[in-house]
Amino acid sequence: MPHRATQIRYQEYKDWDYIIGMDTWNIKNLHRMLKGDPEGKVYKLLAFAGDGRDIADPWYTGNFDETYRDVTEGCQALMTFLLEHNEIE
Repeated sequence: MPHRATQIRYQEYKDWDYIIGMDTWNIKNLHRMLKGDPEGKVYKLLAFAGDGRDIADPWYTGNFDETYRDVTEGCQALMTFLLEHNEIE
């Protein structure tokens, strides 16, 4: 499936159930771009793992392994959350 990153637009807010950011700065920017989060759709990825910490950007830290582990942990926790809440089968 071909894909590319794009910046989210306010008009897209209604189209998504979950909008995921990697760090506090992402979340602040998402709230700004989406005029808040009235439906509670914006989450930090590691929040699903019970951890509020940021996922470090490896382009700045140079630690791609740590970022990979954090993203994997967050994605696994997100999948568990979705399964437990019958969002996916």
